[in-house]
Amino acid sequence: MSLAAIDTFMGQDKIADARETLTRISSALNARNAHGRGLPPLILMTDDQRDADWLEAVHALPAGSAVIVRHRNPIERERLARLLLEAARRNANRCLIAGDLALAEHLAADGVHASEAEHDRIAAWRGLHPHWLITGAVHSAEVAARAHGADAMLVAPVFPTSSHPYSKALDAAGFDAIALRSPVPVYALGGITAGNAEQLAVSRAAGIALIGGWLRS
Repeated sequence: MSLAAIDTFMGQDKIADARETLTRISSALNARNAHGRGLPPLILMTDDQRDADWLEAVHALPAGSAVIVRHRNPIERERLARLLLEAARRNANRCLIAGDLALAEHLAADGVHASEAEHDRIAAWRGLHPHWLITGAVHSAEVAARAHGADAMLVAPVFPTSSHPYSKALDAAGFDAIALRSPVPVYALGGITAGNAEQLAVSRAAGIALIGGWLRS
């Protein structure tokens, strides 16, 4: 076997180990902090700033997870949503569309995700689709305290992340301070990897939401 092939196999092993760690920690958090709510332990978010194999990443999700399609370009958002919705359902996972009710309805997706600026839409979305999984983004305790109507909120950034390089990371203690104010379960998002996820093991997180930490580099 060539050195390049050995490096490839070793890299795949590291990715598999990292994903196993993230799955284990998120499952334990979900069992403790969201028992009986039917919420996914692990949520993958797409990011149009990353050149990633999103289909591979969704195929690798454990059953019971969710993916949020968060691409801003409407053409690419629909293309990717169609692809990932089919892939998610093959493994009993759910697919949500960020901020696009019409597309979510058109594709018969499993729910929607609201940015912090879109929280005022959540009540209407819930009224139209009472059985959808609806999530929202939260960046402060003040906003979290008003986060009614959704099934869960994604709190970010917990750790330093290239997605929000100028945002101060909360760390595990800061995340829990926000979690205490939220009337709905919260997920930890932002800079989470297999290397730092253990810091959340005793937190109030209902699970883990992530982007780069799940991707195959």
